[in-house]
Amino acid sequence: MIEHLGIIADGNRRWAKAQGLPKIEGHRRGLKVIEELVAAAGKAEIPFVTFYVFSTENWGREEAEVSYIMKLAETMILKMAEKMRENNIRLLILGTRGKVNPTLTSLGEKAEKITAECTGTTVCFCFNYGGEQEIADAANKALEADGEITPATIRAHLYHPEVPDLDMVVRTSGEERISGFMLWRAAYAEFLFLEKYFPEMTAEDIPMILNEYEKRERRFGK
Repeated sequence: MIEHLGIIADGNRRWAKAQGLPKIEGHRRGLKVIEELVAAAGKAEIPFVTFYVFSTENWGREEAEVSYIMKLAETMILKMAEKMRENNIRLLILGTRGKVNPTLTSLGEKAEKITAECTGTTVCFCFNYGGEQEIADAANKALEADGEITPATIRAHLYHPEVPDLDMVVRTSGEERISGFMLWRAAYAEFLFLEKYFPEMTAEDIPMILNEYEKRERRFGK
């Protein structure tokens, strides 16, 4: 059974282009798909699911597109949190504050509090996230708190250290790279690359992913 499933949500813009739609429509559809997959993961009782939705490198995109993504997040984060609470799903946000608008940061913290008591699936959003930055931040905290840097002390200071290592990483849109996604937790993860764009994913993909994972033989270097 998968304990932690990671999904690199790739291809929103290319899906929109293929449909003859503006880029923002790809992101809007992508958010709808996230809601569908969250519900499916909850029904499948997957303990942890993480979506890679906005990286620290994504700030380099067109200003109008980034602005739309931030406004979409501001508009939807509390609505999603309330819906998750109704379904006993916990929400966590992993990333740095960096360039994020303080209003959105505050809304994210409130969303986490809304679902803090939920005991079902934990859904994580990697937002303004970079895998190298997470490790660097953890190393600095380890040095300050523990006086030494070891694998154990770094792990203890990752963003939300209660989130376990990834068992499987799924990336959409036919790209076969990790793009800095949870570099520490992905050390021994299985990978599944899908040709479809992220907005083309459906709830039915969750049982397909689970079936594919069951076929894998994990050796952890042994």
